[in-house]
Amino acid sequence: MPAPDSVLTGDELLVAVTEAMVAFHQRYHHREPVTARTLMLGDDLLACVLGGVYTDVEKTMIEIQRTTMVQETRNAFQDAMQHKFINAVQRLSGRHVLAFFSNHHVGPDIEIELFLLTPDGITEPDLE
Repeated sequence: MPAPDSVLTGDELLVAVTEAMVAFHQRYHHREPVTARTLMLGDDLLACVLGGVYTDVEKTMIEIQRTTMVQETRNAFQDAMQHKFINAVQRLSGRHVLAFFSNHHVGPDIEIELFLLTPDGITEPDLE
């Protein structure tokens, strides 16, 4: 994924964030999610929803009632990777990520990445 010459907005930002999250999934899980889309909710909440994210190993673990193990492993991975996700969104949007939330669901097989952004035009958070 090439770096943009300038920050992105609108549909270009949504497409670029989706592509970045899919690329991370491909790189670290060795498969692309079945579905992926990113939405801007209001002015400051960016939501990337990925469907069909589980690997064959994870699906097998879920089938044999080891869902908790899959969820714990995914949570640990998301904690370890959050800086990469945040850096990508900040680079693409030109906005600071105030908070990042990641979660996944079994049945349906969905993962969501939420990025709470600073207001448009503000690149650093006001922490007062």
